[in-house]
Amino acid sequence: MDTTREQNQTNTKKPRILTGTVVSTKMKDTVVVEVERYKKFPKYGKYLVRSKRLKAHDAGNTCRVGDEVFLKPCRPMSKDKHFIVQGIKTKNQKDETGSHTENNF
Repeated sequence: MDTTREQNQTNTKKPRILTGTVVSTKMKDTVVVEVERYKKFPKYGKYLVRSKRLKAHDAGNTCRVGDEVFLKPCRPMSKDKHFIVQGIKTKNQKDETGSHTENNF
């Protein structure tokens, strides 16, 4: 009986980690991340870029627009939110106000 329990624990899947770019941080503890993937067109064999915008939980609002993040699936937190931000791959170097100042004469 213990061997079947051990086999069930070893057969668990690793979560599929997605990588994407943060496109919106306007909600509290939630970011919208655009994830791109390549899909092969069946007839011609050409690879096309397909993107999807996913909502993810960002505790503490640590992400900014333009950051590349890792997403991990989790239980549904709301109607649309099924992912958690696991970590930040690269930070956006541009500040939120913009990289240049406008001169209004």
